[in-house]
Amino acid sequence: MKKIVLAASIAALSAAFAPITASAQNIATVNGKAVPKARADLLIGQITKNGQPRTPEMEAQVKDEIVLREIFMQEAEKRGIPASADFKAQMELARQSILIRELFADFSKKNPVTDADAKAEYDKFKAQSAGTEYRARHILVEKEEDAKALIAQIKGGAKFEELATKNSKDPGSAANGGDLDFANPNSYVPEFSKALTALQKGEMTQEPVKSQFGYHIIKLEDTREATFPGFDDVKAQILQRLNQQKLGDFQKDLKAKAKTDYKFAN
Repeated sequence: MKKIVLAASIAALSAAFAPITASAQNIATVNGKAVPKARADLLIGQITKNGQPRTPEMEAQVKDEIVLREIFMQEAEKRGIPASADFKAQMELARQSILIRELFADFSKKNPVTDADAKAEYDKFKAQSAGTEYRARHILVEKEEDAKALIAQIKGGAKFEELATKNSKDPGSAANGGDLDFANPNSYVPEFSKALTALQKGEMTQEPVKSQFGYHIIKLEDTREATFPGFDDVKAQILQRLNQQKLGDFQKDLKAKAKTDYKFAN
């Protein structure tokens, strides 16, 4: 008899605590429907994944948002919006976007770019950038006779910088008196690079230099040994670029392997 009474007491206590346990898993109820805490946890997880710190203020805002969403969703369901063709079409587009996003996230997770990969890329660019950097000014014009006339003016005492500002067709340097700042000569078109590296400090090309852009008058201002940032300073950018490159190759590979009669424009 005592065992029966004890069992009944335990059952009664369990029944009494059940609503408390259930309510602990919910944020609130809206029109009799529970708003589960799991929704808030999911949204908080998404927010913190993007770098925002988890704070009491942020948690409170998320709870407000979750409860408001429940209020608005109930009203939308009451009006029959989930049954509309437009809603179903938008849901399908959203499903596709999320599915593709998760595919790419899964690939990146399983195929990470290592620090060794980043260091190898860094060393390659550093080697390409080694050597001498040249600080040049130039004036770019469309016609050879215009370039020759400007050379004659400079030889006659006119200032290179002033003529560059007034006459150069290069919008990136004209406002600065034709100044191109320090750069590796390989960053220029071959004709420009060849003429530039043949000059001594302070010298100017005596004849117009023709390139695909027009006719250049080039003046060498200064030279220096190339400088390059430390690996740790650019590591994050290199990792990001290599990740994007690897993901791009993955996308191209899937596209190439797909059996389809569609002809892509690009």
